[in-house]
Amino acid sequence: MLRFSRKIGKEPADLAADLHPVTLLGGPADTSKLPTLAASAATVAVLYFARDVFLPLAIAILLTFALAPVVSRLRRAGCPRSVAVVGTVTLAFLFLTAFGIIVALQISEVARDVPKYQSNIVEKVRSLKEAGSENQILDRLSRVMERISVELSQPEKDVPLSPAAVPEPKPLLVEIFSPQRPIEILMSVINPLLGPLATAGLVIVVVIFMLFEREDLRDRFIRLVGYGDLHRTTEALQDAAARVGQYLLMQLVVNITYGVPLAIGLWLLGIPNALLWGMLAIVLRFVPYIGPVIAAALPLFLAFAAAPGWSLVVLTLGLFIALELVSNNIVEPWLYGSRTGLSPLAIIVAAIFWAWLWGPVGLVLSTPLTVCLVVLGRHVRQFEFLEILLGNEPVLNPKERLYQRLLAGDPDEATDNAEEMLEEIYLVEFYDTVAIPALLLAESDRIRGALTEEQRARVADSATTLVANLEEIALEEEDEDKSADPERDADEQEKDYELPSGEGRSVLCLGGRSALDDVTAMMLHQVLRVQGADVSYFSHDGLKPQKIRELPIDGRHAIVLAALDRESMRHAKFLVRRLKRLAPASRVGIVLWQDLHQTDASKNALLVEETQADFVVSAIADAIREALSAEPPQPVKFPHPRTARRLAVRGFLAEEKRTAAD
Repeated sequence: MLRFSRKIGKEPADLAADLHPVTLLGGPADTSKLPTLAASAATVAVLYFARDVFLPLAIAILLTFALAPVVSRLRRAGCPRSVAVVGTVTLAFLFLTAFGIIVALQISEVARDVPKYQSNIVEKVRSLKEAGSENQILDRLSRVMERISVELSQPEKDVPLSPAAVPEPKPLLVEIFSPQRPIEILMSVINPLLGPLATAGLVIVVVIFMLFEREDLRDRFIRLVGYGDLHRTTEALQDAAARVGQYLLMQLVVNITYGVPLAIGLWLLGIPNALLWGMLAIVLRFVPYIGPVIAAALPLFLAFAAAPGWSLVVLTLGLFIALELVSNNIVEPWLYGSRTGLSPLAIIVAAIFWAWLWGPVGLVLSTPLTVCLVVLGRHVRQFEFLEILLGNEPVLNPKERLYQRLLAGDPDEATDNAEEMLEEIYLVEFYDTVAIPALLLAESDRIRGALTEEQRARVADSATTLVANLEEIALEEEDEDKSADPERDADEQEKDYELPSGEGRSVLCLGGRSALDDVTAMMLHQVLRVQGADVSYFSHDGLKPQKIRELPIDGRHAIVLAALDRESMRHAKFLVRRLKRLAPASRVGIVLWQDLHQTDASKNALLVEETQADFVVSAIADAIREALSAEPPQPVKFPHPRTARRLAVRGFLAEEKRTAAD
C-alpha cells in the first residue's frame, strides 16, 4: 500500500516562503518606528489640509496607471507618442464627459417626475398602516413622534409674567427682492461650475504630462528613493503599476457587465430612467461593499413609488440579487487575474479613512490608493507595517500559527486550521511540516527559558486535544487506503510521502521524556495505524524503571522512541539497551524530531553508533518507513553483565534526578 501527497499548490511549510521577515518588537528596528509613525501622522495631516492640491494629483496618478497600458499598446503598434497620448486622454475624458452629462440629464428628469409618484407612496404607506393595525405599531410610533414634536415646539412654562414684563412683539423682517440682470444670472450659473471644471482641466493636463514623461518620472523616483537598490525600486514600481492598473481595468469590466444587464432588466420591468440606474451602478460599484447597496436602494425606492402594487418591488429586488450572484461567483473570479492584495477588513477601514480624508471622491479612490500603500509596505522596510496591517497574506507561517493557538490554549481553532489544510494534504504531511515543527518551537522556547511549566502543560494538553480531534480524519484516510485502487497514476506515484503498507507489522510508540514527546508519539501512532499497522502507544511514564517491564513489547516488530530534545540522547542510550534486552527480536529506533530544513543525516548516523539503536531519524515519514521495515534488528554490544547492570542503574538514577530537577 502506498501513500501519496494530494497537496494542491504550495506545501504548508512553504506557504509563507514569499513573505518578508517581520521585525519583532525589541529588535534593532525599534529605534526607527517612532520617526516612521511621526512621519505617517504628518503625511496624513498634510493630505487632509492640502486636499485641494493632492486630490487632483491622486486622480491624475490613478488615471495614468489606467491609461498607460493603452498608450503602450498604441506605441507598439507604431503610433507616435504624441498621437497615442493625446488621443487616449482625449477619448477617455470625452467618454467621462458624455457619461457625466447623461447622468446629470437623467437625474434632473427623475427630480421632475418625483411628484407624480406621491399618490402611490401615500397609498402604500396607508396599506402598511392597515396591515400593522392589529399591533398598532405604526399608530404608536406616529403618536410618539407627534408628542415629541409638540413638546419641542411649545415654549417653556414658567411663572406667569406681569403685564409689564411681557416682551413686545418683534417686528417682522421684510426682504426686498430686485430683479437680477442677465449677467448676474449667468455668473450665478457659472460660478458653481468653475471649481469642478478647473479641477478637471488640471487633471487632464497632469495626466498628459505624466504619460509623456513617464519614463523620466520613473527614473527620478528611483534616483530619489531607491538609487542604492535599483532592483527593489523597479520591482516596487512595476508591482504598483500592475496591481492598480489591472484592478481599475478589471473592476471597470466587471461593473460594465453588471450595469448594462441591470439597465436592460430595469427597462424591461418598466422602471423609469433605467439608463441612469445602470450608469450609477457602474460608478457606485467602485465603492467597496456599500456601493452596490446604494446602487440597489435608489431603483428599489423608485419601484416602490412608481407602481401601485408590490410586484414591481419584488421583481426589482430579484433582479439585483440575481446579478449580484452572477457577478460575485462567475464574472469576478473569471476576470480577476490578479488580486488587490488587501484583506476585506482593510478595504472597509481604507474606505472609512479615505472618505474622511477626501470625501466621496476619496471613497471611490480608497481601494487603488490603499493598494499603493500595501505595495509601499512590501518593498520599503520602514513602512512594512502597512503590508502587515492591510495585506491579505498571512503574517505567520502555518507552524507559527499553530504554535500560537496551542500556546493560547485554543485547540478548537487549531483544529479548524488543520482541517482546512487537510483538505489538500494528507495527515502525515500535516504532522511532518506543521504540527511537529510547531512543537519544536515550544521545545526551543522551553530550552531558552521562555516557556513556563504552566505554558508547557497548556501546549501539551492543547496538542493532545488536536490529535484526538483529528482522529476522525485518520479513520477516513484508513478507510480510503483499504478501498484505494492499487494501480495508481504514474504522475501521482512521483509525489512525496510514498509510504509502505503496515499490514502484518506490529509497532510500539513511546514518548521520550516529556508530555510534548508523548504528543509526537501519538501522532506517529495515528499515522502508523492509517498505514494498516497494529500499533500501540504509551507515554514517557511507561519508561520508568519500575514500569518498563510492564510494556507490551512481546511480538513487536519495532519499538520507536519519540523525542524533541537532543539532550535526551543520553537517556535514550540506556533505554535502547534496556529495550533490546527485553525484546531482542524487535527493531528499536529513535525519532529525534527536527525541522525538515535542519535535518542532518550524518549526525543521525553518528547517533546510531552512539546509542546502538537500529535507526535514528528526524522526520515522521522516515520513522514510518523504518518502523515498517523488514530488516532484522542489530545486536547490541553489551559490556560485562555486572558493569552493564551497574551503568544502567547509575544512568537511570541520574536521569530520574535530572527529570525531577526539570
